[in-house]
Amino acid sequence: MTAAAPVSSAFAAARRELRYLRETPAELLLMTLFPCVLGGILAWLLSAAAIRDLPVTVVDQDRSSLSRDLIRRLDNSPGLRVASVLGDMGEAWSRVRGMDAYAVVLIPDLSTRRLYREGSARLLVYYNASYLTAGQGAARDVAAAVASLNAQLLLRDIAKMRGTAGLRSPPLGVQATLLSNAPRSFEHYLLELLFPGVLHLMAGLGMVASLGREVRDGTRGPWLAASPHPLASLAGKLAPYVLWFGALSCVGFAYLVVVCGSVIAGSAGLLVAGAFALALAGAGISLLLVGALRDMGTALSMCGLYIGTALAFSGATFPTLGGALFTRIWNLLLPLTAYLKLQLQQFDVGSPVRDSLLWLGVLLLFCLLPGAIGAYLLLRHARQPAAA
Repeated sequence: MTAAAPVSSAFAAARRELRYLRETPAELLLMTLFPCVLGGILAWLLSAAAIRDLPVTVVDQDRSSLSRDLIRRLDNSPGLRVASVLGDMGEAWSRVRGMDAYAVVLIPDLSTRRLYREGSARLLVYYNASYLTAGQGAARDVAAAVASLNAQLLLRDIAKMRGTAGLRSPPLGVQATLLSNAPRSFEHYLLELLFPGVLHLMAGLGMVASLGREVRDGTRGPWLAASPHPLASLAGKLAPYVLWFGALSCVGFAYLVVVCGSVIAGSAGLLVAGAFALALAGAGISLLLVGALRDMGTALSMCGLYIGTALAFSGATFPTLGGALFTRIWNLLLPLTAYLKLQLQQFDVGSPVRDSLLWLGVLLLFCLLPGAIGAYLLLRHARQPAAA
């Protein structure tokens, strides 16, 4: 037996799968056009790279030149838009409940008098934590506008009243510097997660459907039994999906770099290897689900449950450290967790290649271990007379 024989079996299985897709336009469009359209919709929805013009309500009880100056600064902030200026907190709460404002800025009465007589005054900011990202963004931009007004007050008014000797910097200051995604681009942050997450799910469903179809139609036994190299035939059957979805992930990288202006801080080659390794991990999971369940519908449901929850439990959106035991275990059982660590290291941080080889190895284990178990189960049942 030559080494070319398994390769020939793999190519024959790949041609058989491609022929089926060509003869089934609906499934072909679902695996080819639909991921492209979905990726385009995600890119279009997130094309505004940063949150702009968040509506806020100002309750101005001070009604002074200082409060009017602050309101102008809030409205000129690129992240904010002063939707209304009110004098009553009750009406402001109704604006928040009606989703007309994400935050309320309260300028208390006599704030200007306290500032010049006592040297300090306090503004209150209430933000809607039900919309955590928007609410925190509004509170952050309000703090930035107040900080710019503070600098002007120190130089223009308080220095005149007390002299420059009366101006002192705080004894302890904090300088926060953003690492990785310094522009705070939501387009970069979310697309970097959604592109691989969505493609991982669609690849898994496509490969489960490809294998489950053989079980559903009763062709698993004859097809595998007729193959001189059944393992190579299984690999060839899944190869078009691995190559296609791995290539789509690379297109996602290209979009982030060329269109969004992102910069790959580490190794582009390792990013590409990680994308194809994630597709291979999906192939291993698909083999295990179909081999263990031997029912197309159940396997598709379990694939949707397993991979569909991956983005939420991967630790990329919400940290899993200190979470419930189930959360930490489920996090470790997801190939997307390892992939996103590799992607973060190479795309954003610029880690040494050796630091990411661990996660590349983990992705390959997700392919080999579940894939070996699933292939064994599929072949064992394919050899039974009932399957034939």
